Amino acid sequence: MNTPTDTYKHKGQRRKLASSLLLKNITDINVLNAIEVVPRHFFLPKDFEERAYEDNALPIDEEQTISQPYTVAFQTQSLNIKPGDKVLEIGTGSGYQAAILASMGAHVYTIERIEKLYNKAKKILCTYKNVHCFMGDGSMGLPENSPFDKIIVTAAAPKIPDSLINQLKIGGKAIIPVGDLKNQKMILINKTDENTFTEKNLGDFRFVPLIGKEAWK
Repeated sequence: MNTPTDTYKHKGQRRKLASSLLLKNITDINVLNAIEVVPRHFFLPKDFEERAYEDNALPIDEEQTISQPYTVAFQTQSLNIKPGDKVLEIGTGSGYQAAILASMGAHVYTIERIEKLYNKAKKILCTYKNVHCFMGDGSMGLPENSPFDKIIVTAAAPKIPDSLINQLKIGGKAIIPVGDLKNQKMILINKTDENTFTEKNLGDFRFVPLIGKEAWK
């Protein structure tokens, strides 16, 4: 397999993408900088390299998708990621979201249930020393590595998994799309104490389903 290269053309496309996201109310400079830095085309099948910097979701292996850059930026901005944050990502997928978080200085623990995606993403993400890859049921999280400052879920759940809330620090935030298999609401969670949390609806989104014990079977 040929290793992709990052050219001046790609860098220019990323600057243009970041500028377009600013116009869509992505205003966190650290998120925009990460969008400019991370080569999204590295995380896509070769056939889609020319479309890497469109603001669209695109197919990857195993009937999954790499999220739209706006969605990646929106979820990341909503969590107010800070350097040193310990972040749990549910659904590694291509690895692009984990790379964005790592580029912002977060310590990322990312879990993927599909072995082919896990192996492929891990090869790319091994260049990031602050990313730890796991294979397993994302709906159950990583209790052995908890608690987490932030949790980001990149697949749609029928409800908020209790296991994930239990792994969130008091004062921590989580973001998760919740709904049926066609339409979901993006829910931002703030954990206020050991047993309670608040929810805020951030609008309509559409994701592939989260499969697992505390999600879709």
